[in-house]
Amino acid sequence: MDLKDMATRMLMDKLGTNADSGAAQSALDNLIGGEGGGLQLSGLVDKFKNSGLAGAADSWLGDGENQAVSADQVTEALGSEKVADFASKLGLDQSAAAESLSGLLPDLVDKTSQGGQLLESVGGLKGLGGLASKFFK
Repeated sequence: MDLKDMATRMLMDKLGTNADSGAAQSALDNLIGGEGGGLQLSGLVDKFKNSGLAGAADSWLGDGENQAVSADQVTEALGSEKVADFASKLGLDQSAAAESLSGLLPDLVDKTSQGGQLLESVGGLKGLGGLASKFFK
């Protein structure tokens, strides 16, 4: 399963059984997509760090407990236009979308990182093995 599929499944789990996988994937692509259609979590993490939430972002990357962020903090870090567009693609109001993201993003970054580094940066079999180990804790 690639990063985009994993993120889509995690979002659908947060949204519940009425979620449309195509809409979820489109919303995620627009929110954290990069060139070539891949998800660029490093840019997302940087947005949180640059918004005064470096401690929270670092906790998601680390191997310890994840620090929570509020829906308001998500909106501030990502920008209200991005959150509103995300909400629109999913048929949600902006506050519900921000609330979903406040639960999703820490988990997504946590599951795609090891030892303070995103899997994008870890690479190789060791990185993949670390990602797999997070699912079987």
